[in-house]
Amino acid sequence: MYLVERKGGAIACMLLALFFLGTWPAILNLLERRGRPPQHTYLDYTITNLLAAVFIALTFGQIGSSTPEMPNFLTQLSQENWPCVLFAMAGGVVLCLGNLSTQYAWAFVGLSVAEVITASSTVVIGTTLNYFLDDKINRAEILFPGVGCFLIAVCLASAVHSSNAADNESKLKAQGVDTCMVKETLPYKGDLELGSNSTGPKVKFGTAEFLMEVEKRRSIKVFGKSTLTGLAISFFAGGCFSLFTPAFNLATNDQWKTLKEGVPHLVVYTAFFYFSVSCFVLALILNITFLYRPVLNSPKSSLRAYLSDWNGRGWALFAGLLCGFGNGLQFMGGQAAGYAAADSVQALPLVSTFWGILLFGEYRKSSRRTYILLGSMLFMFIAAVGVLMASSGHRKD
Repeated sequence: MYLVERKGGAIACMLLALFFLGTWPAILNLLERRGRPPQHTYLDYTITNLLAAVFIALTFGQIGSSTPEMPNFLTQLSQENWPCVLFAMAGGVVLCLGNLSTQYAWAFVGLSVAEVITASSTVVIGTTLNYFLDDKINRAEILFPGVGCFLIAVCLASAVHSSNAADNESKLKAQGVDTCMVKETLPYKGDLELGSNSTGPKVKFGTAEFLMEVEKRRSIKVFGKSTLTGLAISFFAGGCFSLFTPAFNLATNDQWKTLKEGVPHLVVYTAFFYFSVSCFVLALILNITFLYRPVLNSPKSSLRAYLSDWNGRGWALFAGLLCGFGNGLQFMGGQAAGYAAADSVQALPLVSTFWGILLFGEYRKSSRRTYILLGSMLFMFIAAVGVLMASSGHRKD
């Protein structure tokens, strides 16, 4: 079994995880803006997310010889370690609920703001829990100022969303648009984000025309809805995310002494496998239910419609791989350097904001106030990720 043993290797895992975990949300958001039902996208995504975990377990989890203290993945499947398995599966459940919620939050508040709120909430609560679960192996005098930076970023994110929503409303009112009347759903015919719009002349990022075209095409209609809806969903998702790494931490290190004497702790790969299985099962149940009983203005569908919908399926499958490998790398780095430091990957909004601005034209033609708030928010995240990584410790066996 391969283990990350050096601090440099742990930081490399975190940085790669940061890129992966910041990119997959942009892909799912793009598909929703193209009009693909979110239930279809999430079902595709969750399949490859599980396959990534299985691949990691059967490769990294099987490298080298198996020892009684550190068994390989397949050896550990038959051991009596169910208390820790349940912790791992609980982590998968809350991660699934968080990911599913953010898929709808992106439509209401935008990719950048939703990711900032969820990631900051995760760090403020989850990192504090992990610090104590890890027997304080991270340097508190460095760690908690980083947590403070994330807390400030939450406040700035809410201000960015409020300011940008006001900017968009002003643009639409200037064109005499009633947001409640923009309900038509257009078939996917090219990408507005890439300047390909076969239904009419090219529209520019940030204009009222662009906002109306996005609303017509997207699968989740948001015009005329309260801004508090998206914020509430984002904070709920953040609460879910804040619990999944502490649950995984308990699964791999058994701080509460739930295992019988002589039974080895779950290795990170076994815990990640069970974690991903529970995430997959819950996602399957919820999204098949949502096909027939949709929520938050998403379109009604069916299992037959899902199976025949190949528009964007490749991108959804790719997003699942990115998320699966990103989570695996985060846990590998966390087992070596401490899960509190591994929460530095929650600076993923830096990556998501880059994709949001580049692909979706978020904040184009916005007010000066919005730009100042956005810059301040990103600055706090850059400071936070550096501080959390600097707090990395080394786990003593």
